[in-house]
Amino acid sequence: MTTTHTRTGRAPVQTVALLVGAVFLLVGVLGFVPGITSNYGALMFGGHHSEAMLLGLFQVSILHNIVHLLFGVVGISLSRSFAGAKNFLIGGGVIYLVLWLYGLFIGQESAANFVPLNTADNWLHFVLGVAMLGLGIVLGRQVTTRRTV
Repeated sequence: MTTTHTRTGRAPVQTVALLVGAVFLLVGVLGFVPGITSNYGALMFGGHHSEAMLLGLFQVSILHNIVHLLFGVVGISLSRSFAGAKNFLIGGGVIYLVLWLYGLFIGQESAANFVPLNTADNWLHFVLGVAMLGLGIVLGRQVTTRRTV
């Protein structure tokens, strides 16, 4: 009697990566929607001079929104494989933790604040970084298996 292990369906890490990617895509789109983004007329391509605020809380620019859109597309694309989903969550988590540190150490009125980032963005980046990294590590160890004979 021979037993083989095969993965069936979507692993939890793939589902989470798909959901995270979809949320980033949605946030990128919402950053271009007047009303959801307040001060929409002050939306600039980049830099700390953009006064547009997603949900009235998170400072955004056209560049910031494009980054969210691209991050969403990457997440959705990489969610198609176990390794891709794991790498997206872990790599994305590291990227967001680096962005958090960057946001803490640059001045909000500095020319180096090109994305732009405000205090709400910084702490959201911290939460996203920790969550994505943790989920990638924990779920990246689990493989859905089905035993067939």
